[in-house]
Amino acid sequence: MSNLIQNRREFFKGGAAGVGAAFLFVACGGSQANSNANGNAANSGPKDQDKDNGNKIEVTAVEDLMREHGILRRALLIYSEAALRLRKNAADVSPTALQKAANLFRTFGEEYHEKKLEEAFIFPRIKEKGSGLAATYPDILIAQHDRGRQITDYIISVTGSAKIGAEAGAFADTLDSFVRMYQHHAAREDTIVFPAWKGLLSPGEYDDLNDTFEDIEHEQFGEDGFEDAAKQIGEIEETFGLADISKLTPPPPPNAK
Repeated sequence: MSNLIQNRREFFKGGAAGVGAAFLFVACGGSQANSNANGNAANSGPKDQDKDNGNKIEVTAVEDLMREHGILRRALLIYSEAALRLRKNAADVSPTALQKAANLFRTFGEEYHEKKLEEAFIFPRIKEKGSGLAATYPDILIAQHDRGRQITDYIISVTGSAKIGAEAGAFADTLDSFVRMYQHHAAREDTIVFPAWKGLLSPGEYDDLNDTFEDIEHEQFGEDGFEDAAKQIGEIEETFGLADISKLTPPPPPNAK
């Protein structure tokens, strides 16, 4: 069965189309294989797929984890912008929009990405089988997850009011400290922990986890979980005037003398 899945994956990735087609022809019969390839490609391809302008693209487990970090980093950029504005004029920050960012960070980041994936699959394997630098991280990362959840509680509490008042300075400091922690946290996971975790898995185990992660995402959010999260963060960026990144291009640096 694992050989069948692997050949089907190779066929739909196009990297070994001739081998995949021949395999399907022998396994299913020539005319039936052509029918499956042309008429039922969406059903016979890998489960861990996503949509890109109507086309199917395969998303593996580590790629999925890293693009989820992309959503969380966009939330962190909103926090940084909010902290900057709070110090200038607290009235310039919409508590409602900031709370939406915190709620998204909670549901997509803390309750799904951290608890259902990292703490359930990544960190236990690293602690059990890992070595070197990667093995020093799981306990630290879990402690930072816990602290992050405390801070998210605080953000949701503060933004429950119609406006952010006298505590704006302390609130801005908390946002900045959370951003600083999580930027380093996610960067270490992307460059050290996730590659080490993948290296501890056999190809078959990793292939199975691609499907498992996709199934967990669909169970948690439905078929379009990532797309819905990306849409939500995009709408919050609109509220903060951060949607058009061309406006964020800095001026050229002063001429060196």
